[in-house]
Amino acid sequence: MKLDVLVSCMHQSDMSLVSKTRISGDCTMINQCDMESFEQIHTRFGIARMFSTKERGLTKSRNMAISKSLGDICLLCDDDEVLVDDYEKVIIDAYEAIKDADVIAFEMSNHVSSLKKTVQELKFPKTMKISSWQITFRRDKIIEKGIRFDELLGAGTGNGAEEELKFLLDCQKSNLKIYYVPEVIGEVAQTSSTWFNGFDEQFFENRGATTRYILGWFTASIYAMYYLVRKHSLYKHHISFTMAFKSIFKGIVKNKISKQAR
Repeated sequence: MKLDVLVSCMHQSDMSLVSKTRISGDCTMINQCDMESFEQIHTRFGIARMFSTKERGLTKSRNMAISKSLGDICLLCDDDEVLVDDYEKVIIDAYEAIKDADVIAFEMSNHVSSLKKTVQELKFPKTMKISSWQITFRRDKIIEKGIRFDELLGAGTGNGAEEELKFLLDCQKSNLKIYYVPEVIGEVAQTSSTWFNGFDEQFFENRGATTRYILGWFTASIYAMYYLVRKHSLYKHHISFTMAFKSIFKGIVKNKISKQAR
């Protein structure tokens, strides 16, 4: 069983990101920049390949990485992560132990999820607690089911994030088994974000639009109320509850992403 780390990055002039991320095995790097090129280097236990492309958008980067990958198991990775020394062993061991797992989410040491710290199968709504940097999957199963990251979502689209939730729900709809294993595989810096500019009206409108697109009107409306109350302490110094309420439901009603998909 072969693991491939799928790295999405931008404007890299060399492959030093491989060592910064502490990738010791195989790696497929998608470098969105202003040229088209390919290069590769040897890592300690494998080969790191970098495909430079003029394409833009995080989900396009993810999809290109999946199509270029030569691995059996893929780990999603961004340019602000540092992997633990034995990340490959942790991941491979989990797939060997959980034979029916098609997707496994792990942990980052400094962004611990609120899930109960026990191996468990994940279904909605627990999948909403998972971030992209936790996700690994069997590449052949994803390709067999025709699952891709939705290119109407994610950084670079102007529609906000939640692309990992859509990906996981598509996996679930295709009857793939999703598990959570509370083992740490790295840490994420998240020093900056290409899509999050603070809790403003646009953030909440995008939140409403993405959840309406992914979950449908009814579930998105229930989730909107939960989110507004649950996250109030995070945004209360930036925007009033009333304005956040108006903005998130504006996004739900406008339903702009669903219209783009038609």
